Formats: sequence, C-alpha cells, structure tokens
Amino acid sequence: MRIFKDVMELKAAVGEHLGYTEWRQVTQEQVNLFADATDDHQWIHVDVEKAAQGPFKGTIAHGYLSLALLPSFMTELMEVGSLAMGINYGLNRVRFPAPVPVGARIRAGAELGDVKGTPSGYLSSMRLTIEVEGQKRAACVADTLSLYVPEKTS
Repeated sequence: MRIFKDVMELKAAVGEHLGYTEWRQVTQEQVNLFADATDDHQWIHVDVEKAAQGPFKGTIAHGYLSLALLPSFMTELMEVGSLAMGINYGLNRVRFPAPVPVGARIRAGAELGDVKGTPSGYLSSMRLTIEVEGQKRAACVADTLSLYVPEKTS
C-alpha cells in the first residue's frame, strides 16, 4: 500500500503507477449476491448449466460487479492522510474489454493521473485497471475521480 501523508504528497506523485492489489477470487456466490442486489439475473451470470454451453463456457461476473470493487481496491492500493474526508466523485471513462470468468482471480493496478485544487478540495483522477490472472486483456479499465478535503488547520 502506498501511504501519502497529505494531499500535497499525493499531488507530487501525479503520473506514477501506485502498484497492485493482492489477487482475489471471484466466486459464484458473490456474482449471485450482486445479481440479487441489482436485479440483473441474466443467465450468463447466474445459470451455471446454461452458461457452460454459452460463449464463455461458464458464468461470468457482471461488468458492474468489477466496477463496484474499485473502492475496495483503492483502499488496498493507497491511503491519504490529514483529510477531513474523501469522496467518490465519479467516473470519466469505463470500459470492460474482457469478461471475468467465475472462479478467476483478479487484481487492480492504479496510475495517478492528476490532482487539481478546487473550491471544495482536491480532485484527483486515477486510472484503475482490473486484470484477470492469466488473461492478456484487462477486465475493466476505469478513470475514477475522488475529491479529497483536507483537515482544517487552526
């Protein structure tokens, strides 16, 4: 994990690759729970028997499940100190170049794109890339935006 003492130290790291998370396995239970939470029960995600005969030869995780893991990956990758709060501000671009087969292991890497001062705090952009172990193409590439509000000093 990369630890930044404050947002100015983060800003000094613009353009740097921040490393990779640990590998984690995507399970059918996790995919089923996500399907229940989002009401997306498409057979390629939840019907193990039918999916075995389908184009991916098994069930695959929802693309949005990969996306939903980004906050967890970010907390594993980095920490910024001296903040009143950090806010998920949104996304600029998201792509799902390749599926995540259920049972596969994934990890994320991150590159810090920019940190700009705003009236509300500091807006950072970071590209997170989710890789599937043994697969050449990424499963998800997302340009995330985070707003960091520094602690008030007296």
